[in-house]
Amino acid sequence: MTESKRHLPEVVSPKEWYEARLKLLEKEKELTRQRDALNAERRRLPMVKIASDYMFEGPDGLYSLINLFEDRRQLITYHFMFHPDWDQGCPACSFLVDNIGHLAHLHARNTNLVLVSRAPIEKIERYKARMGWSIPWYSSYGSDFNYEFHVTQGETLGTSEYNYRNVDELIAKLNGKQVELPGTSVFLRDGESVYHTYSSYARGGDALLGTYQYLDLTPHGRQEEWEEPEGRSDGPMMSWLRRHDEYEKKPVQVESS
Repeated sequence: MTESKRHLPEVVSPKEWYEARLKLLEKEKELTRQRDALNAERRRLPMVKIASDYMFEGPDGLYSLINLFEDRRQLITYHFMFHPDWDQGCPACSFLVDNIGHLAHLHARNTNLVLVSRAPIEKIERYKARMGWSIPWYSSYGSDFNYEFHVTQGETLGTSEYNYRNVDELIAKLNGKQVELPGTSVFLRDGESVYHTYSSYARGGDALLGTYQYLDLTPHGRQEEWEEPEGRSDGPMMSWLRRHDEYEKKPVQVESS
C-alpha cells in the first residue's frame, strides 16, 4: 500500500454521534434484508445438468468432477488464476484463499470447497506449500473446464463471454495469447448426476474477502483509490495487494489531515 492522505471523519459530541449511528443502522438493516432476499432468490435459480466428463489432476492422481465433492452434496469451486507458464499464483486469488476459513464448517453443511487452476499439479503443490494452505487444489490442465466456465480466454475453446458479457474485444487484443480470470462456480450432486447451479465473476468475489469486510468497518476503509469520498469510481483496485509473504514487515502509516 502506498502512503496517502485521507481525511478523518468530523468530530462531534457523543449525542450527535449516536444520532448519526442510528441513521446509518437503518440503512444497514435494510441492506441486510435485501441481502437475505437476494440469497433466497439465488437458491431458487434453475440448474443445468453437467454433460461433460471433466477430469482433474490432484496430488494423488486423476479425479472426475463428482470426485471433487468427496461424497458431499454441494461443491464450491474457486477458479484460481494460475496459468500453466507461471511459476506462482495470482496475488489477488491468493488474497482470497487467505480469507477462506476452516473447511470443517462447510463440511458440516454437506458442502465441499476446492480450488481449480490450469497450472500443472507440480506447480500448484509447490505454491500451496509456500503459502501454507491445506485446501484441496486441482489442476484442470488438458480439460475444457476452464474454457467452458469462461475463466480462460484467448483460445477457440469455450465461449467469448466473461461475467455474462461478450469479451470479443478483449480476445482480439490478446492476439492469440491466453488470459486467466477469476470466478466461483457452484455445483449440486444428486446421486451420480451433477448440476451447475451458480457462477459469479469479477467483483462477485468481494463477498468472499473477509479482510475487506473488516476494512469496510474502519474510517480509512480499503484505502483504494476508487473509494468515496476521496476516490473516483474508475480508480484502480488492489494495487496495494501482495502475497502474504511479500509485504514489508513494518506497516505503512497513513497520513491524515
